Amino acid sequence: MLKFIRGKGQQPSAERQKLQNELFAFRKTVQHGFPHRSSALAWDPLLRLAAIGTATGALKVYGRPGVELYGQHTNPDTAVTQIHFIPGTGRLISLCDDNSLHLWEINEKSLVELKTHMFEGKNKKISSLCVEASGKNLLLGTEGGNLYSLDLNTFTVNEDAIYQDIVMQNCPEDFKVNPGAVESVCEHPKVPSRLLIGYNRGLVVLWDRTTSTTTHTFVSNQQLESLCWNDDGEHFTSSHNDGSYVTWEVAAAASERPLKEPVTPYGPYPCKAISKILNRTSIDGEEIIIYAGGMPRASYADKYTVTVQQGEKHVAFDFTSRVIDFFTTTPVPPDGVPLQEERPDTPAQILLQTVNQVAAALVVLAEEELVVIDLCDAKWRPVRLPYLVSVHASAVTTAQLVDNVAATVLDSIIAAGQKQTENVYSECPWPISGGQVESSEPSARQLLLTGHEDGSVRFWDVSGVAMTALYKYTTAPLFSGEEICENNDSQNEEEEWPPFRRVGSFDPYSDDPRLAVKRVVLCPLSGMLTVGGAAGHIVIASLKNTPNTSEVKSMSVNIVSDRDGFVWKGHDQLTLRSGALTFPQGYQATSVVQLSPPAAVTSLCAQWEWGVVCAGTAHGLALLDAVRALPLLHKCTLNPHDHSGAGDTPISRRKSFKKSLRESFRRLRKGRSQRRQTTTSSPTSPQVSKDAFAGCFECFSDNNLMSLHSRC
Repeated sequence: MLKFIRGKGQQPSAERQKLQNELFAFRKTVQHGFPHRSSALAWDPLLRLAAIGTATGALKVYGRPGVELYGQHTNPDTAVTQIHFIPGTGRLISLCDDNSLHLWEINEKSLVELKTHMFEGKNKKISSLCVEASGKNLLLGTEGGNLYSLDLNTFTVNEDAIYQDIVMQNCPEDFKVNPGAVESVCEHPKVPSRLLIGYNRGLVVLWDRTTSTTTHTFVSNQQLESLCWNDDGEHFTSSHNDGSYVTWEVAAAASERPLKEPVTPYGPYPCKAISKILNRTSIDGEEIIIYAGGMPRASYADKYTVTVQQGEKHVAFDFTSRVIDFFTTTPVPPDGVPLQEERPDTPAQILLQTVNQVAAALVVLAEEELVVIDLCDAKWRPVRLPYLVSVHASAVTTAQLVDNVAATVLDSIIAAGQKQTENVYSECPWPISGGQVESSEPSARQLLLTGHEDGSVRFWDVSGVAMTALYKYTTAPLFSGEEICENNDSQNEEEEWPPFRRVGSFDPYSDDPRLAVKRVVLCPLSGMLTVGGAAGHIVIASLKNTPNTSEVKSMSVNIVSDRDGFVWKGHDQLTLRSGALTFPQGYQATSVVQLSPPAAVTSLCAQWEWGVVCAGTAHGLALLDAVRALPLLHKCTLNPHDHSGAGDTPISRRKSFKKSLRESFRRLRKGRSQRRQTTTSSPTSPQVSKDAFAGCFECFSDNNLMSLHSRC
């Protein structure tokens, strides 16, 4: 029957569709927020540009605030698995999960796809990539264990492949059977002709491309995850699937043994794999080791971490979403421009400027956010993001765009936001500083307000290309209850092991769904803020430049007071805290209105020249005097005979709809059985009762599907 009902929908005519296209045509200009389903990360240390790929085939390049370029692969169903810059050329290569390679070029204001190559063949699934320092070739490691070379000018495969059987001639007998896929390929930081090739089963070889021979072999009894050269080029570090890493020496000829015993930072019990490791030098000249994963399986298998170790200093940065990739950057020049716009002359000079430089900042890409850590800061604090902020750190439930915001209001909001994050962020300059931006003042001051599931309202500056977070106002502290978290967790980082430190803002969980913001209104002239919530509460807040302690006025309005038989079956209202409350600089609540029944606020408007606020729910509306905190009037819009409690949750509505359909079918079958009995007992024509069809066929239109539900 549902198929029959859906089939009756009216399709718009061709003329109407043409008219809609003419009246409502739009063009994408800029993309705000964090990329959906991010899957790959890359960094160009010469141009100081970063690239992010997504599981939907999108490719985005970022530089200094205002420099953003977008590209899209032809097939949106292919995920970008790896991205690699050709340093200093403005070109980059993307690898997709369908084993296709794509060459992109950064033009003045766009990202253009130049060439595509589909790498096909048995056992030719690409498992690792490495761009030569010369920028002429791309090295392709495959799951079959072979290493191929792709000419970046013609984008075709060269004939000088490094086959697995040739590499295995000088290897131990145990690995001549099948060393596995090529897991990692790295050029020597001082001699580009020497390649470090790591295989999945734990074998690592140093291959000399000039003589086409294996000069060194390194054997580990654990599965290999990643490789990284040290600064001096005489040592390298390997990470493994048992949560350990090993440092090897290349200087001596007989170097099959590791320089040190394997290190399992969070052992001795079984640990997760260290998926990537970097060995860098800090600004103080000390060795700094950065790796992802390695947590104990039994206790912290659900943690997503990136650990940084420097001498006695040890921090495991804890993320709330899966870590995709990370890289380190060098110190930002005083003017913020790239250190060198043109490529060096020799591959060795290129390597010196692109590999194993001093680590000044750590950039980590997680599935739901980007986090930058200042490694020059004594406390390793995060860096404030000028863009790529996770708008959905808590689920977005509503939004409002405000134009022509008064300068005094905007300045007060910015000042409150800076005070709010004082001592939270490092003051270092933004490390991704490539590109140039034409300096021009925005023509209008625009703010975007987003309401969230956790009861917060966030203010964003959307006047330019970059969407910058300005301020966050939270309504949760106004209410009390067991479900509402106090957020007063004491951090005993020194006593805890592993030494976790929570970073990032993404938090997909809400303490109480009643806190969700359903409507938000900002007055651009006075700065007054009105927030409507999911529990029928309305918070009215004013903008203050100093902290304050005061008691919040409260009032209650019963919208269904004239409906004696009405029964509310939904959630309870929130409990307002009693007594005086202390508010920091910024928005401070002056009054809270509770509508009864406590259904979600569906509409909200405010007129601050008159000092009145009007709010609507599924049951009616109320007009309020916001200055004196008094109700002026209310109007119930329910049917006088409807006492079912409108405004129930969508889940209960769906259950009722299914139940009503079942009852309708039962009545239909009952009517048919009665018809057969009537036919047997009477020779006259059967008369079927209208009640048998009243619940099912009273309405067939798609637009009135919920009307069918209410009548069933």
